[in-house]
Amino acid sequence: MPVQPECSTIRRESRLASMTTDMTETSAPVTGRSNRDLSVHGLKPSGQVSWNLSPAELYEESLRRRDGELVHMGAIATVTAPHTGRSPNDRFVVRDEQSEEVVDWGSVNVPVSSAHFSALRSDVIEFLNERDLFVQDARAGEDPTHGIDVRVVSESAWHSLFAYNMFLRIDEQARETFEPDFTVLHAPHLKADPARHGCRSETAVMVNFTTREVLVTGTRYAGEIKKSIFSVLNHMLPDSGVLPMHCSANVGENGDVALFFGLSGTGKTTLSADESRGLIGDDEHGWSRSGIFNFEGGCYAKTIRLSRDGEPEIYQATQMFGTILENVVLDQKTRTVDYADGSITENTRASYPIHYIPNAVLPSRGDHPENVVFLTADAFGVLPPISRLTSQQAMYHFLSGYTAKVAGTERGVTEPIATFSACFGAPFLPRHPGVYAEMLGDKLSEHGATVWLVNTGWSGGGYGVGRRMKLAHTRSMVNAALGGRLDDVEYLSDPVFGLAIPATVPGVPEEVLQPRGTWSDGAAYDVSASKLAEMFRKNFEQFADRVSDEVRKAGPK
Repeated sequence: MPVQPECSTIRRESRLASMTTDMTETSAPVTGRSNRDLSVHGLKPSGQVSWNLSPAELYEESLRRRDGELVHMGAIATVTAPHTGRSPNDRFVVRDEQSEEVVDWGSVNVPVSSAHFSALRSDVIEFLNERDLFVQDARAGEDPTHGIDVRVVSESAWHSLFAYNMFLRIDEQARETFEPDFTVLHAPHLKADPARHGCRSETAVMVNFTTREVLVTGTRYAGEIKKSIFSVLNHMLPDSGVLPMHCSANVGENGDVALFFGLSGTGKTTLSADESRGLIGDDEHGWSRSGIFNFEGGCYAKTIRLSRDGEPEIYQATQMFGTILENVVLDQKTRTVDYADGSITENTRASYPIHYIPNAVLPSRGDHPENVVFLTADAFGVLPPISRLTSQQAMYHFLSGYTAKVAGTERGVTEPIATFSACFGAPFLPRHPGVYAEMLGDKLSEHGATVWLVNTGWSGGGYGVGRRMKLAHTRSMVNAALGGRLDDVEYLSDPVFGLAIPATVPGVPEEVLQPRGTWSDGAAYDVSASKLAEMFRKNFEQFADRVSDEVRKAGPK
């Protein structure tokens, strides 16, 4: 069962306990004990350098700089506007001899020259040298063989706390000999120059696999820090036979591991945070020859319309000291949070260490999965709430990575828009999606995992007509699948998508399971189903020459 962290595994260095100054490189005071200095990164800061501060110290610094507000139960609230989400159009990969033949260049992996990277790096160094800096040394990958050591250097105290929360925390002894495998130079208030830096706007996130560095400028959205390192692991791990995955993972009392793939808003974090199962992680994992391991030491959960009843574990974590709440709306008198208020953004977030979830598994590792769940929020309301996939269908839907945007979430969106993101994480895949799909297929075959497609979107009609699937019904379906209670039930074939739908699920009304039957107008369902099926077929054309004929035929009829 879940193990709580021992005090010795998460030690914090106090800047009040030890102060050192490297007079040969800089006259800036350096707080916190470490045998490292920033000159190895070309930095000679004139301001104060704080190494590996504790959450309490980072709170103090953030509040002193008026860069956050204290929430009534102990969290700290920040605002990242105008950037309240990732900036996918501002993400770049340096194109050089090392990356040229490996990276899948295109709209996702936009190339930038080494010269442009060097120009931006020079400006980042100059910018950071004029400011107080906060350094966090940590690890990405809860596997002693396949993880990497990460250093985050930021001008912002609360972003340093974000790195503390989201990466794996290391002990004092490890810090004494720490040498980063990858370094994030984080300058959110520096505006990039497209003409000088080869970017598209004042925001730039650049990854350089040769120098092993990430530059982040022009955005305060903290998710860019962790997602950039996720992309790094996606690039590096396949060479070691490890499949990197954009998924959450949990484990039952008997050690049965389940993976949950899905794009933002499909329920990855919600469904994996189940009080009856141990949480391995909520977003990013590797699948090695030994099993599953988490990339992170924390969770980054969406909080819009969060409630104590609906998601009790996540709700409780948002009430704790050390949690960062991004872009939530506060009552300025009581400092209570209105989680239903999306006036700043629908993408409100909470960052907290994983052990804030009571049933977190520490270390965050597990055996090979027995079940794999693909989550989709189908706003057309035509996909079944749960179906069991064949191995060929699993490959088809993994490469498709379908979900849907709904009206009102973006300017100009007046009806549902199908969104296909290969491997349920295309923005973070440096290599061609086929590389990851082939690895998943091999691992599913080797370990015999069952794959399920679960629709957490709409039923009884599309968005605006039907209703969102009840979370209680979705939980019952997922729990039945993971518990083996759907192994021997009757299955019916969906005539459009060819999916095997269980005729009965314990605790779920039978009429919910067949999507056409939930519509008042069957003919309208047929039109919508045919429309979505054609979208699937058109999107899959890009993969047709990389898969077998059986996989190509596993899509909608």
